[in-house]
Parts: sequence; C-alpha cells; structure tokens
Amino acid sequence: MLTERRGHVLLIGLNRPEKRNAADLAMLQQLSLAYGELDRDPELRVGLVYAVGEHFTAGLDLADIGPRLGPDGIDMVPHGGINPWQVDGRAVSKPVVMAVQGTCLTLGIELMLASEITVAAASTRFGQIEVARGILPFGGATIRFPRAVGWGNAMRWILTGDMFDAAEALRIGLVQEVVPDGTEFDRALELAGRIAAQAPLAVQATLANARDAVRLGDAVAEAGLQPALGVLAASEDARIGMEAFRTRTAAKFVGR
Repeated sequence: MLTERRGHVLLIGLNRPEKRNAADLAMLQQLSLAYGELDRDPELRVGLVYAVGEHFTAGLDLADIGPRLGPDGIDMVPHGGINPWQVDGRAVSKPVVMAVQGTCLTLGIELMLASEITVAAASTRFGQIEVARGILPFGGATIRFPRAVGWGNAMRWILTGDMFDAAEALRIGLVQEVVPDGTEFDRALELAGRIAAQAPLAVQATLANARDAVRLGDAVAEAGLQPALGVLAASEDARIGMEAFRTRTAAKFVGR
C-alpha cells in the first residue's frame, strides 16, 4: 500500500500489481489504517484511492483470505483503522474519490459504492462475481448497489456475476465519469483538489447530513440541518467565505 500527502489530499494506492492488486490480509489492514489516518488528521480533507499497474483490483486473494474466513467472517481492521467499506456502523468523515482502470472486481466495486465520486478509464471492466465463487458480496454491494443504480440494474450484475464495461457503469450511475485510458488518476486528483479547496467543515457536515438521510431517514437529516448550519455559521471558515464573496476573491479555508 502506498500513501502520499499531496496538499490536503491523501493519496492511497493499492500496490500489488504482480497480483493484479488482489487484496490479501496485509493489504486490507493497510487500507483500513490509511482510512483511519484520513479520518483523524485535520489537515487531510479528501482521500483519493487509486491502483498501481494495469488493473485496479482482481478482488480478494482467496489463497490468503480463504483460510482466514470463520463463522464471523474476517477480522481485518487493526487498531486505528476504519473499515474502508464502512459496513460496521462507522464511516470515514471525509470524502473519498476513486480512479479505476483495467479489471475492477468485487471489493473494488464495493469501495466505489462506499466512496463519493469515481472516475473510470474507458477500457475498465467490472464484475461483482462473488456468486460465482460461492460467497456473497460482504463489502456493502447488497446494500449500496441497488440504492445507487436501481434494483434491476444491480441484480442484473450481482446475481449473474457477469462482467460489464465502463459505458454500462456510466449508464447505470455506478461511475460518475469515464475518461481516456491513462487520464483517470489526473482527473480524479483534479476533482479531489476541487473538494479540498472548499470549506472542510462544511464539506464534512454536508456529507454527514446526506448520509443521515440515507441511513436514518429524511426526518433525522432534516432535524439536523439547522443545528449544523448554526455551528458552521459561527466558524472562521464561514467568515472567510463571506469575505471572499464580498471581495470577489478566492477563499482560502483553514478548517476552523
């Protein structure tokens, strides 16, 4: 796993290209720790997940993971980490942008579904193929895939295990942009930079309220709008934003 700070963006790189970035336990643990770092550090505002090599991920390295699966699944989140698929009740508080290419299977799609924006290379091939391996998607696809793309579109792919291309992923709304091969990282970084340039407390509050609406319902999210607004309005960033509006200059937010 590679991590690099680029301004307020944390780059998180899957780095087992010789295995098509198939995830063994070590990779899962390192990815969890990277998400924990993103969540904790106030200087980090956005995560960008990408992969080294030709392929985003071939899914789980079953030779390594298979023997570790027990009655309760697999324990893969060390102390200080956050489950990157966020299916244990805890979510990373900051947005995550993804750049995918080549083959993107199973847990790769589930990482996309647990993130905010995905940019795909035009030749990317996707597959939610767990049913062909005798297991079920356990990183959130059963929950988020239907919500993101509609019931029929989701079931078409997760119940057959068939592969599909980037054009289909864009059509159903699984990815937000498809770009020429080799440009996906740069475009994802551009989008991450645009998010990082906004007021970070406002971004996090917006993300949290949207998640409340999904997880807890509209009424809970509605009840949280005015209190969140009150907190943000009293922040230094709100003052900076208003001054930038008044003077027609670019705001430089401080996260306070």
